Amino acid sequence: MVTIRLYDTSARQIRDFSPLQDGCVSIYLCGATVQAAPHIGHIRSGLNFDIMRRWFTYRGYDVTFVRNVTDIDDKIIKKSAEQGRPWWSIGYENERAFNSGYDALGCLPPTYEPRATGHVTEMVEMMRGLIERGHAYEADGSVYFDVRSWPQYLELSNQDIDDLRQPDEGVPGKRDPRDFAMWKAVKPGEPAWETPFGRGRPGWHLECSAMAHKYLGAEFDIHGGGIDLIFPHHENEIAQAKAFGDAFARYWVHNGWVTMSGEKMSKSLGNSVLVSEMVKQWRPIVLRYYLGTPHYRSMIEYSEEALREAESAFARVEGFVQRVVEMAGGVVEPAAQVPPAFADAMDDDMGVPQALAIVHTTVRQGNSALAADDKEAAVARLAEVRAMLGVLGLDPLDPQWADGESERGEDLRGVVDSLVRMVLDQREAARGRKDWATADAIRDQLGRSGLVIEDSPTGPRWTLGPR
Repeated sequence: MVTIRLYDTSARQIRDFSPLQDGCVSIYLCGATVQAAPHIGHIRSGLNFDIMRRWFTYRGYDVTFVRNVTDIDDKIIKKSAEQGRPWWSIGYENERAFNSGYDALGCLPPTYEPRATGHVTEMVEMMRGLIERGHAYEADGSVYFDVRSWPQYLELSNQDIDDLRQPDEGVPGKRDPRDFAMWKAVKPGEPAWETPFGRGRPGWHLECSAMAHKYLGAEFDIHGGGIDLIFPHHENEIAQAKAFGDAFARYWVHNGWVTMSGEKMSKSLGNSVLVSEMVKQWRPIVLRYYLGTPHYRSMIEYSEEALREAESAFARVEGFVQRVVEMAGGVVEPAAQVPPAFADAMDDDMGVPQALAIVHTTVRQGNSALAADDKEAAVARLAEVRAMLGVLGLDPLDPQWADGESERGEDLRGVVDSLVRMVLDQREAARGRKDWATADAIRDQLGRSGLVIEDSPTGPRWTLGPR
């Protein structure tokens, strides 16, 4: 098996990946907290780990991918009170919105997608074990984790416990303001479940520890999420799970944010860009290219200009694909293997930017072959390009993208195609009578309308140009 290397947050360095079980990879990704519809920053995490999953699969691993849904927490309860709607109604509506966003951007469905509210039994079992081991305690119907009982606490985020701010000073029954809630006692009007500790609801951190244990066991390969989750969420997960007796995750992998004006994209800041609105303005495959091709650990500064650049770059790739398919007179299947340089880049901490450079180099080689009328070389380059794009989930010939077009979109394209064809027929007539000025004027006018006209052996063809 080829060696893949990953940046491990806990080790603060890139490490060779060695799976717990030969030929298998187990991944737990902290998924959606469903208090509101997703913005593109939320979907970026799922997309980054979708590419990772696809690469492990390409390299021959059997991947188990768990992405949870946090369907109960303080934010959802607050939204419920503000909107006068049941908490479960808000959660279910937004869970569907997240899944629509993942689907729109071509993310493969997870192996398992557990909801927190379906795993209270597992949470009770974990709390009972932690209380018995002296790492947790009951207080006024709540259960807290005793952070000072676990000497390794904060090793992931590399902090000193005495430097932590103490927001919960004065909470009755709490031994240390730094201790975090695993179970929250019932409050009037809030949802609650019966437990041996009294009626209440789960704390955010406990949910993931319990679900990871159930679906992946006491030890698994990779735990992922955004860098904002390192503390307190992932730090608290580790403390709970390891104090319970689990070895837990062997590698910790975190993706960067999508920012606006240098700040993390956030609903609370009012600077979010909803996926449901973005897919109306931009083709989903272009959004995937924009969000998925920077390195997963880098920050993406959102801007319309950056999206237009991504659209233009992808258009060059897509145009090459379409031209070779037309020349070949049919579908060109992806190559069995990606080029070695592409594989080397992906093996090195999922180096998508370097891998994408190989895609564009191959496209340029293919365009040179087209210009030289070397059909065999052009087809060979397209096969390589399709293999690489397939790994990235960006193959424009993949049925998932064709299936994603709305019926109205198809109808509108048909109308536009008919109108453009009428104008192109006039241009062809002008060329036939050697009226080059009129032919060029028609082409230029179409260009100003946002269309790119290319003359091919089978006649003129049009595509949408960059915005």
